Amino acid sequence: MAPTSQQGFILTRHWRDTRNGTEIEFWLATDDGPRKVRLTSQTSVAFAEAGLRPAIEAQLSGAPGIELRDLPLKTFDNEPVVGVYSSQYKQLTALERGLREHGIKLYEADIRPPERYLMERFITASVQVDGGAVNGAAITDCKLKPAPDYRPALRMVSLDIETSAFEDLYSIALEGCGQRQVYMLGRAPEGTAADPGFDLEYCATPRQLIEKLNAWFHTHDPDVIVGWSLVQFDLRVLQKNADKHKVPLLLGREGKTVDWRTHQARDGYVFASIAGRVAIDGIEALRSASWTFPSFSLENVSQTMLGEGKDIGDAYDKMAEIERRFREDKPALAHYNLKDCELVTRIFDKARLMDFIVERANVTGLQADQFGGSIAAFSHHYLPRMHREGYVAPSVGDVSGSSSPGGFVMDSKPGLYDSVVVLDYKSLYPSIIRTFLVDPVGLVVGQAERDPEAVVPGMRGAVFSRAKHCLPAITTQLWEGRDAAKRQKNEPLSQALKLLMNSFCGVLGSPDCRFFNPQLVSSVTLRGHEMMKLTRVLVEEEGYDVIYGDTDSIFIWLRKEYANDAALAIGQGLADKINAWWRKTLREQLGLESHLEIEFDTHFQRFFMPTIRGTDMGSKKRYAGLTVNGKGEEEVIYRGLEVARSDWTPLAQQFQRGLFLRIFKAEPYEEYVRDYARKTAAGEFDELLVYRKRLRQRLEDYQVNAPPQARAARLADEFNKSLRRPLRYQNGGWISYVMTTSGPEPLEALRSTIDYEHYLSKQLQPIADSILLPMHDSFANLTTAQGNLF
Repeated sequence: MAPTSQQGFILTRHWRDTRNGTEIEFWLATDDGPRKVRLTSQTSVAFAEAGLRPAIEAQLSGAPGIELRDLPLKTFDNEPVVGVYSSQYKQLTALERGLREHGIKLYEADIRPPERYLMERFITASVQVDGGAVNGAAITDCKLKPAPDYRPALRMVSLDIETSAFEDLYSIALEGCGQRQVYMLGRAPEGTAADPGFDLEYCATPRQLIEKLNAWFHTHDPDVIVGWSLVQFDLRVLQKNADKHKVPLLLGREGKTVDWRTHQARDGYVFASIAGRVAIDGIEALRSASWTFPSFSLENVSQTMLGEGKDIGDAYDKMAEIERRFREDKPALAHYNLKDCELVTRIFDKARLMDFIVERANVTGLQADQFGGSIAAFSHHYLPRMHREGYVAPSVGDVSGSSSPGGFVMDSKPGLYDSVVVLDYKSLYPSIIRTFLVDPVGLVVGQAERDPEAVVPGMRGAVFSRAKHCLPAITTQLWEGRDAAKRQKNEPLSQALKLLMNSFCGVLGSPDCRFFNPQLVSSVTLRGHEMMKLTRVLVEEEGYDVIYGDTDSIFIWLRKEYANDAALAIGQGLADKINAWWRKTLREQLGLESHLEIEFDTHFQRFFMPTIRGTDMGSKKRYAGLTVNGKGEEEVIYRGLEVARSDWTPLAQQFQRGLFLRIFKAEPYEEYVRDYARKTAAGEFDELLVYRKRLRQRLEDYQVNAPPQARAARLADEFNKSLRRPLRYQNGGWISYVMTTSGPEPLEALRSTIDYEHYLSKQLQPIADSILLPMHDSFANLTTAQGNLF
């Protein structure tokens, strides 16, 4: 029986080799529930130079299942190629390894069957299913094609567990699919208990906890599992307990187990592949959507976004309270466990994270739970278009050389200014790609072109074909899609398209990308340098001063104070003149249509550019400014300063905010500095003295010149060991500590007196001097007259 045409969203993708060829499996979310699509007898393909055909055939020695075919394709060296077709993908990869040992290269052999199938059909995530044989929820050997407008209604569950300090399982909470469920280890309390407001079921053994979880997934069948550190903690610990108690963890559809992989470059980092379900970690999802927080702990993020949390103390106080509730008040532990699930669900809703994840998958072609992957997303879009232009992709490492400089950063002019206007190039690097036709195929064709009128000059000797290219069209399609998403107020789609477009330059500059070429990336970044320098000239010809510029933004001092509306009009007028200049110049000199567009961004009523510490030179990527936001309220914007950095203490951040506010408001600041220093030395700000820093490697790896956070971590774990607690910092992580007269000491093992001189000289003085020195004042000048604090 053949199904009617049906639309769906790809949740997971898998492949396996069988006797009849490679089989590809997609699980889809559809309006009629989950569907499994099986594509059997799929053929894998790679490419080789046609001149090497005899050598390849000699290596094959009549091996069954592999066939060579002539194709109308070329390498980037303009060598004709043959297609190497194999009925089994593992056979193809084995052949690639064997040929490599004989100096014979196969191109594109690393592209797995699901990705090859999707990209060559221009499918990203939403698909239309036509034809095929139906057996229950499975559809076999159907046809898939893009369904770009389809969006699924995904069934989501938030999962959280509570454990002992040694990861013994106490409880499992689930919130989603219309359910609020907690499974608790142990016996129910005696007597009539109050209704907890959710389903609470007690299990006699840890094995039963896992079995109940398996049954819940089978019954309620979610498409998406979300959580906080979901894979690295919750799912990993569930698997650990399942293995310990010899019960399978069956979280996949059709009762499949979790398929675990380790990250080769990140020690201890794991991936969980679950058939038919997507596992989304809230921390990674927020980061991929460009959210930033000083700490990504659930407590901090929920307090910041939702205005509430559930903190019950630091890590050890919390663990002690969890242990107490498990022993004495299991219903309270169940409430605590479920609260985590609820907070995660609300964060996903508030940030529209699932909308973003779905749009990102539809934009990039990556599986929904694959974060990062800029190179893979670029290849997904580029390879099929490149094939249709007659080329196969090079291999990673085919082109060597140093990459290009990054974005252009102008020397700044430090000081305090009235009326600074910021103009910003809209999507600078994508606009350069579109305008100057920067493209891997275009570079190959352009370098072989003999007619100078048929090429566009790039940088470092590059020339690009005017007629044959792929990336400008891809970028234009994404650009126009983003403009449409903005008009429709679809912020998740707009963000996903922006992130993909902006990743292209970085991808071309990465040696891990098969299209890496210094000429390519230089033709983007160095063109940006040229543009910023020309823009500065155009602005200064209008009688204004450029005091700073960074990659795609230029900061313009209007030379006197203007009201907000007047400054906006000047900024818009400058943008219009610059854009007109680009259109005219590129049309007349290069015969190109300009897609370069500079926009008015901000008017700072007061603006401060600090010096580099200890010098009179202006700093870069560090400034503060007073502006009026969209609500008509005054707001101070900080970039790169201590107040915006998590590795400075709250003492320093609060001090910097207060000092800037007084400077920008032209209010007296002298007494504020003196009073803040006095109160710090008197111990009135002790709660603000905590450093919170990250250990970026194993604790044992800090040997020579260990930083303060590593020394504090060693003291903490020595203290934990003495109390027979689990060691917290052996594998890195975040630690909070204060500086004492004995050096850095962690909060959980604080013994010595606080070193107030450290905070005055290392936290307050550098901040004060970076602001005051350009004004011919200093921290020492203000504080030494007040009782010789130092």
